[in-house]
Amino acid sequence: MEAVTTLPRTGMTRDDLAALVPEEPDDGHRYELIDGTLIVTPAPGFRHQVASVQLTVLLHQACPSELAVLTAPFAVGLGVDTEVQPDLLVASRDAFTDKDLPGAPLLAVEILSPSTRLIDLNLKKARYEEAGCASYWVVDPLELRLLAWELRDGTYVQVADVGEDEAWSAVLPFPVTITPSTLA
Repeated sequence: MEAVTTLPRTGMTRDDLAALVPEEPDDGHRYELIDGTLIVTPAPGFRHQVASVQLTVLLHQACPSELAVLTAPFAVGLGVDTEVQPDLLVASRDAFTDKDLPGAPLLAVEILSPSTRLIDLNLKKARYEEAGCASYWVVDPLELRLLAWELRDGTYVQVADVGEDEAWSAVLPFPVTITPSTLA
């Protein structure tokens, strides 16, 4: 199923999103707001979820105690007109509120689905970069591939493009080694 993008009105805000969508919708969709545009996507598929769980475990095991690894759905406010729910995120424990992360995480991870591929590789990447997210990773669970960018002087620089059996050792937000085939 393709992502459904609607524009209820120009300049939708996070407050509008909160009024429109219940805190925990039970319809199986993910509701995000990017630059005032509402993006509604279907629930992720099997391979997506397996990769998410495997990567969550790997990150959690390597994560220092002052940081937290969370999975979607969890709101990340990147501006008054932008609220995203990365598949995984890492941030300082003291940066969270009970409800959301009101600013860029240290790491945002998106796991590609057919319905979100273009959004994750373009819109979200640009928005995380603009918000100052230090690291952005994209995992393709079908190709077993990981792409990673790090923020340098306000611009993302690609630091990894690893295939199925290649290992990559991340430095940010903490040291961890990932081999895409272990995420299947």
